[in-house]
Amino acid sequence: MRDFIITADSNCDLPEEYIREKQIGIIPHYYDLDGVTYGDEINLTPKEFYDRMRQGKMPTTMASNPAVIRSTFQNYLEQGLDILHISFSSALSGGCSNIVTGAAEILEDYPGAKITVIDTLNASLGEGMAVMKAAALKEEGKTIDETAAWLEEHKMDFCVLFTVDDLGHLHRGGRISRTTAIVGSMINIKPILHIDTEGNLVPLSTARGRKKSLSTICNDMIHRMGKYEDAHDIVCIAHGDALEDAQYLADLIRKKLPHKQILINYVSPSIGSHSGPGTIGLCFMGEKR
Repeated sequence: MRDFIITADSNCDLPEEYIREKQIGIIPHYYDLDGVTYGDEINLTPKEFYDRMRQGKMPTTMASNPAVIRSTFQNYLEQGLDILHISFSSALSGGCSNIVTGAAEILEDYPGAKITVIDTLNASLGEGMAVMKAAALKEEGKTIDETAAWLEEHKMDFCVLFTVDDLGHLHRGGRISRTTAIVGSMINIKPILHIDTEGNLVPLSTARGRKKSLSTICNDMIHRMGKYEDAHDIVCIAHGDALEDAQYLADLIRKKLPHKQILINYVSPSIGSHSGPGTIGLCFMGEKR
């Protein structure tokens, strides 16, 4: 039986130390600032990236590079490894399509090899949590087919709720109208969004004020958890350089769900380009997305 490696996109938002420890292969997504393309060999720290956005810089983003996909996958196949790629939502990026196309092309040169692609229909640590589950199943001795089958069966159980601090970025990304952005900012309205079953980031509700928005997504998470509420598993918080708010949300969760582990990490630039500084994402296992 051939061994396999797990790969994912850079916007799975997992900590670097976890990626190294579990030997997760990463396919970069890219962003451009002032004519410089970042995401592969050149990168800004999350702090540098969000500081530039606060200074008024407006980055643009690009999906994964077909040439990089091919060279990365070829390297693993040459080592005799099959590949399980866990992808960012196909509804939010062309990256998943690039992966599927690249996998089909390269397999023509490697008969007998296998590349399986899971479209998580998810983003940020919602994708990252699927990667963590796949790594755990692999460590249990599950095959690539068994791991992929579990993910396909349960991928709708990986839930993501988001709130943002600046409505202007949602307007720029076409999520809300200019009028809504202006009026909402004037009266301190904070939108609550979620990743739906089709993998889109869509508005869900609103809250007035930052702390109220964090309390709302905490309560909404518990409502959506169902059978997972009592599980001794992990809840993940992704933030756009808003660690204090992320820790405030973590404290709310600990008071209600003290048995849960909590992981906090940055929202990657390729996602943060659209959501902006101050974004908070809450990722968890639930019965309802």
